[in-house]
Amino acid sequence: MSEAMTEPLWHLYLIETAGGSLYTGITTDVARRLVEHESGRGAKALRGRGPLRLVHQEPVGTRSQALRLEASVKRLSSRGKRHWVSCRETLTR
Repeated sequence: MSEAMTEPLWHLYLIETAGGSLYTGITTDVARRLVEHESGRGAKALRGRGPLRLVHQEPVGTRSQALRLEASVKRLSSRGKRHWVSCRETLTR
């Protein structure tokens, strides 16, 4: 008898840099990933651009679903991302 393997829950997150830029990423552990970014072990795009602020996170589902959502959010302008975040926050209240 084999055990069913369950895929971990993936999350989408957005981080704002000190300069106001928004970084979009996916992970299975948002808190761990934020610590990695803050310590300089995360994405090169964020190195030296702190302090960093987590502005949004949400569970998505599978890695595939998270990658698709991440790609669609990354295509948005900074203004579009901020609007997208405000709409998502309204939905979860």
